[in-house]
Amino acid sequence: MAQVSQDGRTWLLSGPASSYALHVTDRDELVHLHWGPRITPADAEALAARPLPDDWPFESRLDGREEYPVEGGPRFVRPALSVRTVDGRRGTEWAFDGHETDDGETGDGELRLRFRDGELTVTLHYRMRDDVIERWVTLHNRGPAVELLRADSATWTLPEREHWRLSQLHGRWAAESRLTRSPLTYGEKVIGSRRGHTGHQHLPWVALDTDATEERGEVYGCALGWSGSWRVCVAQLPDARVQITGGAGHDDSGLLMLGTAETYVTPVFAGLWSDGGFGGASRAWHAYQRTYVVPDADRDRPVLFNSWEATGFDISEERQRGLAARAAEMGVELFVVDDGWFGARTSDRAGLGDWTPNPDRFPGGLKPLADHVHGLGMEFGIWVEPEMVNPDSDLYRAHPDWVQFQPGRRRTEYRNQLVLNLARDDVREYLWEQLDGLLSGAPVDYVKWDFNRCSTDAGWPDDPYPQRLWTDHVRGLYALLDRLRAAHPDVAFESCSGGGGRIDLGVLSRTDQVWTSDNTDPLDRLTVQHGFSQLHPARVMAAWVTDSPNAMLNGRVSPLRFRFVSAMAGVLGVGGDLARWGEEELAEAREWVALYKEIRPVVQRGDLYRLRPPEGGLSAVQYVLGDETVVLACLQAQHYGEPVPALRLRGLDPEASYECRETGETYRGALLLHHGLRTGLRGDLDAVVVRLRRLRSDD
Repeated sequence: MAQVSQDGRTWLLSGPASSYALHVTDRDELVHLHWGPRITPADAEALAARPLPDDWPFESRLDGREEYPVEGGPRFVRPALSVRTVDGRRGTEWAFDGHETDDGETGDGELRLRFRDGELTVTLHYRMRDDVIERWVTLHNRGPAVELLRADSATWTLPEREHWRLSQLHGRWAAESRLTRSPLTYGEKVIGSRRGHTGHQHLPWVALDTDATEERGEVYGCALGWSGSWRVCVAQLPDARVQITGGAGHDDSGLLMLGTAETYVTPVFAGLWSDGGFGGASRAWHAYQRTYVVPDADRDRPVLFNSWEATGFDISEERQRGLAARAAEMGVELFVVDDGWFGARTSDRAGLGDWTPNPDRFPGGLKPLADHVHGLGMEFGIWVEPEMVNPDSDLYRAHPDWVQFQPGRRRTEYRNQLVLNLARDDVREYLWEQLDGLLSGAPVDYVKWDFNRCSTDAGWPDDPYPQRLWTDHVRGLYALLDRLRAAHPDVAFESCSGGGGRIDLGVLSRTDQVWTSDNTDPLDRLTVQHGFSQLHPARVMAAWVTDSPNAMLNGRVSPLRFRFVSAMAGVLGVGGDLARWGEEELAEAREWVALYKEIRPVVQRGDLYRLRPPEGGLSAVQYVLGDETVVLACLQAQHYGEPVPALRLRGLDPEASYECRETGETYRGALLLHHGLRTGLRGDLDAVVVRLRRLRSDD
């Protein structure tokens, strides 16, 4: 809920631990006042009373202080809003037009600040959800068309500090979400994607601190909810002030044309302040997503089996039935048929776009297999890639104009496929008919939605302003997912893009989990999962146990124990060729699956503590939910004479006693917090699961 000053020009939003304040001056300048620990309305008004610096011809009194910098006037910083009229005039000269507050049903209501520049209305939205602030902008045009060159969701202003440090997640295919921290220097640091999707190279998240550790110190974080091209800029200005600006679109070449009576709403750019270090910030982000973002987050995700690594494109109903039988014996709860079930899809060269079962491989369609899987006590899932088309497909032969392309230019094919233009109504309607028919024609419980190439040569020759394809394709994707979820509310969806290429708050608000990486090597995954956990919760992080040696990437040999414990840190899945697993291996896997089901509520819904990062020989994470604690520890390598460190646990009551479910031993919380827990790990690629239960007086 926002508190408003008596003159209606100062606003304070507060959560359980933090506050955010802003003010409109008598010149209609919107300035930032505070973001950090809780303050009172009187404190906010005292900050508002402080004068801005005097005007100076070489610097701007607004730079580094303005809440949402626009292009034009006495400003030199990167603008969050850049507008061009049809007659070529650029810049914004707005005037404050009022504010509105909406308490909302849950008390997390909106604050709306409205500004006008002629016939263009700019509304800045703020919503406090616990200690996460959601910000976005609505632009409504009542006059002649205007071109939005840039319309960012928010600019975040940090307090004056020395020695800022920037955290970000970078990577590439099969090596996503790699955490890096570096000193922030003067100038601009820009990350983003110009690939048409969120991208493997950067997750749309940054965090800044000065001296934080895993569990102590101030951390400021921002995360963008957008699944297309995007940009986030972190700028340290000449006077050392720091601002973070971000939104949809990768450059300023034009976002879209806003016609008369048209409205554009930016995606949400969320911000969080925490004084609990990087771990405290992560736990706050996780709780926010489980509560406000992810659908049905209180429903634990099932253990799945996916057929891809077992079969590739060599798929048949008979072989799928055999894999399903073994998966059911192992305790798997969801059986997923991956690529190759449809059209002429015997390789990656044909069939994409033709979403009907291959009659040679599935003579009766998918329903007989789905019924068989259900009869084994499992749910049934399928893989699709609706936004793509092979040139060798019935769809492309009928509608070559439905893809993104530049006229007169060669159409680039990655993985022998092109990208459909979901900004087009007819393309979305075709996909709706195909997918709705698919989900209605067989009892499908789960859809793995893939996106296996970046956008190149992106164009829309039939549209007078083809640049809007970049935005409207993503909005078309969202609309299609929303429509399918409304029509099939019991079907779960997973977002995949060659692994972790489309993971962000936007797609997470429409899917139940995400495929974290195509890299299923258990050792590599420790680093990927460590980075992923900085922002996203275990509840959405799919992780598979696959074959050893790892045939997909590096050939590494690893024991089944290590593979399972590594994957149990998220939503457990199995992707190996079960037909080749021996009885002993299957029996061990069955025990691990049963154990995961016991600890699943704690892993998927508990508070996460990163005990040791994967850079060392010992990596460990801990989850706490109520009286239950789970520790997953992985020893990568043990050198001669080197003892394995004890794990100092966190999040426990020092006055309580805890019983180890594995050994029956009892530990005092104070000793586990200070002296740690011995795991018994030794050698190379060893791993362990430890379960602790807090003892109550009636135990």
